[in-house]
Amino acid sequence: MEDEEQPVTAGAGLEAAAMEDEEQRVTLWLKKIYGNQPIPQYEVNARTVSILYELAEDSEATDRDISLLIEDMKEQEAEYKAQAEYLQSILTESLHLSPFSLSEEGVRYFNAVVNSAVTLGVKDTSLVCLSCAISGMNSNLYTTKSENSALELELTTLQKNLTAAVILENQLQEDLKKTEKQLKVEKTIADETFQDLEFLKEKAEVFRGEIKAAEEQLAATGLEESLKHKSLVSLAQKLARLQQEIVPLKKERESYLDLTPSLPLTQVKIEEVKRELDVLDAELSKKVDQMSLEMLKPHGLHFK
Repeated sequence: MEDEEQPVTAGAGLEAAAMEDEEQRVTLWLKKIYGNQPIPQYEVNARTVSILYELAEDSEATDRDISLLIEDMKEQEAEYKAQAEYLQSILTESLHLSPFSLSEEGVRYFNAVVNSAVTLGVKDTSLVCLSCAISGMNSNLYTTKSENSALELELTTLQKNLTAAVILENQLQEDLKKTEKQLKVEKTIADETFQDLEFLKEKAEVFRGEIKAAEEQLAATGLEESLKHKSLVSLAQKLARLQQEIVPLKKERESYLDLTPSLPLTQVKIEEVKRELDVLDAELSKKVDQMSLEMLKPHGLHFK
């Protein structure tokens, strides 16, 4: 048991020592930040100490990066200052020129060169650097113009498509209004047609009832089968057929008019046809008269 407790105790001791070191480092970092001001109170536990320790590490790493950047800028400043002194010595010693000895126009040109170098972001004002920078800017300008042209073309295409879409939308709205109006008219017509159809159905039912009642009434009166509508229609059709058959006979008779007539035979034939027509006509008139008389009889006699 003693052997097992020793490693646990040793591990806990290491964790406590690590936390103590982190707490000391956090304390130093907070003192560095707040300086002479009092450090705000905070709850000292493993979580807060760990968070503050991470913040302290990040802050110190940032400070180191800033320090390195400052050192690099100081070195560049020293290099630019030495190069400026060298160039100034050349101007003053070799060419006996100084910024103070330049004319107003020379100072203006000198400032233009300096401003151009600053604008172009070159490290010196040599012709090579300025030419390279200007070429790069021209290339960027050409690229930008090309991109602008492409965007303008795309914008023009989108505007045309938008205009076409708006025109199409307006046309569709007009078509929709016309369709809705047409549908209302057709619905009104359909409703009227349906009402007329219902009315006709009701009338048909009434007529069927009346026809059935009339047929029952005629059957009760002992009406002959030959006097019914179907028989009369059949007789009328037969009469019409016979009348049509007479037409070619009349034409044939007319063709014989130029010939020497045989009066006895012609009169016999005509008499036969007349008799046949008279018989059919008399039979049809008789049946119609009988049907009329039957319909004119008082209805009360048939239901006694």
